[in-house]
Amino acid sequence: MLEKTTRMNYLFDFYQSLLTPKQRNYMDMYYLEDYSLGEISELLDVSRQAVYDNIKRTEAMLETYEEKLGLYVKFKQRIELIQQIEHHIDRNSNGMKLVQKLKEID
Repeated sequence: MLEKTTRMNYLFDFYQSLLTPKQRNYMDMYYLEDYSLGEISELLDVSRQAVYDNIKRTEAMLETYEEKLGLYVKFKQRIELIQQIEHHIDRNSNGMKLVQKLKEID
């Protein structure tokens, strides 16, 4: 479950601008603020099933965006390459400064 939550948080971070305000609100409350479905339904005065359906549809949309655009996969690959570069360069070299600049871009 933690792995799914982490993935959804990243996908939400990358693609939230493609969602409606309502979708963003539900995902923010559920994944970032850790509200339960029942708490969200009470706060927004909708059924628990409506909250569940909206979150599931939005998760599916985020996965579709990732399939088409691949921002999360590219992000993970970039992090892995940066770690490999750090492992192979001298800590006191200019290479570390360049790696740090590369990290700051993300």
